[in-house]
Amino acid sequence: MCIHVSFARQMTPISVMTQQTNSINFEEVVLPHLDAAYNLARWLTRNPQDAEDVVQEAYLRAFRFFDGYQGGNMRSWLLTIVRHTCYAWLHQNRAQQLTTAFDEELHTDMTASQSPEKLLLRNADRQLLHQALEELPPVFREVLVLSELEELSYKEIADVLGVPIGTVMSRLARGRHRLKESATRLLSGRKCARPL
Repeated sequence: MCIHVSFARQMTPISVMTQQTNSINFEEVVLPHLDAAYNLARWLTRNPQDAEDVVQEAYLRAFRFFDGYQGGNMRSWLLTIVRHTCYAWLHQNRAQQLTTAFDEELHTDMTASQSPEKLLLRNADRQLLHQALEELPPVFREVLVLSELEELSYKEIADVLGVPIGTVMSRLARGRHRLKESATRLLSGRKCARPL
């Protein structure tokens, strides 16, 4: 009996040290991708607060399964978890998600060389692009966000989405086409709405 107790005492510090080591490794390799995770979640949930909740849940899942990580591209592994967490959240909160408008503050870099007219045009272009991207179905929105905003390769996107590379390329082409159509329609609507 005494041997069993001393053995348990010896194991506790080792398991605590292992857990601390895993925590440090997790922080070192996963936390640098927090911005990418939030960006994907924000575009899929269409709400900054919901995106924060989703990313928090995704990071908890990633931490829970970090011991099972087999190597490879950490960013793709994490974004896959974020994507699955987003869709699970959207499924559970579908009614609320459909009524929540996407509201993102636009940040601009103010420099002395830019005129107010240029800043106004740049903001208008950003707003138009964001609105056109919002209108896309999630399958096109997510592939465009991963490709254009997060700059993932086709292979990385295929890993995140769990689809063949050909499907990624097809969705990107169709998504870009639909984005262009939506932006053109929105732009022509703005021109028609201007008073003469």
